[in-house]
Amino acid sequence: MKRFFRRLLGGIGRALSRLFNFGIPLKIMLIVCILIGGLAVGLTYSKMMKKVGGKDDYEEAMRYIEIKDVVCDHYIDEADRVKMGQSAAAAMISGLGDKWSYYMSPDEYRSYKLSSANEYSGIGMSIAKEDNGYFRVISVNTGSAAAEAGVASGMVITAVDGESLRDMSEDAARTLIRSKLNGKFTLTVSGGEELTVDCTKTRQSAVNYRKEKTDAGYVQIFNFEAGSAQEAQDAIEALLEQNIVALCIDVRGNAGGLASEIQQFLDYLLPSGTVFYTADRNGKETAYDSGSMCIQLPTVVLINGETYAEAEVFAAAMQEYRWATIFGETTTGSTRDQETLELSDGSAIRLSTKSYLTPNRVDISAHGGVVPDMIVYNSDPSSTGTTQGTTGGEQGTASVSSDEQLMAALTFLSKTGA
Repeated sequence: MKRFFRRLLGGIGRALSRLFNFGIPLKIMLIVCILIGGLAVGLTYSKMMKKVGGKDDYEEAMRYIEIKDVVCDHYIDEADRVKMGQSAAAAMISGLGDKWSYYMSPDEYRSYKLSSANEYSGIGMSIAKEDNGYFRVISVNTGSAAAEAGVASGMVITAVDGESLRDMSEDAARTLIRSKLNGKFTLTVSGGEELTVDCTKTRQSAVNYRKEKTDAGYVQIFNFEAGSAQEAQDAIEALLEQNIVALCIDVRGNAGGLASEIQQFLDYLLPSGTVFYTADRNGKETAYDSGSMCIQLPTVVLINGETYAEAEVFAAAMQEYRWATIFGETTTGSTRDQETLELSDGSAIRLSTKSYLTPNRVDISAHGGVVPDMIVYNSDPSSTGTTQGTTGGEQGTASVSSDEQLMAALTFLSKTGA
């Protein structure tokens, strides 16, 4: 075998010598071949490392391939390689330990996009992202705000209130549209035509309020979507005109909404300072501040296990400023902002990319939610927010209510505000 290779290399050397008309010793030729081969291997390895992300990633990829090969070679039944790959991808995201992040297969992602496209119930249209970076209208509900504005299936929306949607992610476009649902706004469609959408006729109030017989004002906020902050402020102003002596703000069951809405409401309630932050993975923070004007009344905020996201941030800010006593149950801890990242095979990852931080820079999600100052449970969860008619009395209430959390808060306020 050695003789064969020596003869082969010698033949290559003699051939090159004749071709270029100069002599090349066998040893030099051998060294050159080795160097060229080594360089080729090195370049191939380097290219592979760059593609997979480095030595550690390469070893992980090889381990996955080895496991898959072992299963396919030795498993008693025929292995479904596609299902194995999807399960492995889902397990990778599950391994983060973040219950708000998850993997979607191509089929699941298609369903997710259809569901997301139909979330604009306040407008009455479904949209889907196009390859050109804009959004095509898939369907329009008869009699909806979109239909009355002249929006029709097949139209391509290029801007909302003059803000271009070009290359905007579906999450960003959804947030932009949600921020407009409390009033009128314009949709620019391909060709430059502008259509005015009026959501004021179809929008339902996010706030319920009343004056209790203890002279406390009760304000129930169902969500923090567009317009909710102004509605809550208007409710409190109306209660102040009725000479309330305390305030009970109920965000139980509140699924959150928009950061801009809780900033506006906290700015109205709290004195000057930072009311919360958002932070990305690199620690870059964005501060949301309050002005000097504030509401100075004994205040309780009601929370429970169905209080989510921005509603949790609201309660935490009120608690850390010591502007309210928090009653109820620990919240969900869902205070991370998710982004949908599409993969090359049509699958996607719904991934937490930002965190909400309290004024003291506490990551609510990492701490498992907002913990009340006074833990109170409702024996009947369906009674939440339904009771009206406290009368004062020795304990602050003479009537009996099945909403024990609300009654405890009103009893506390009747003593504090006296």
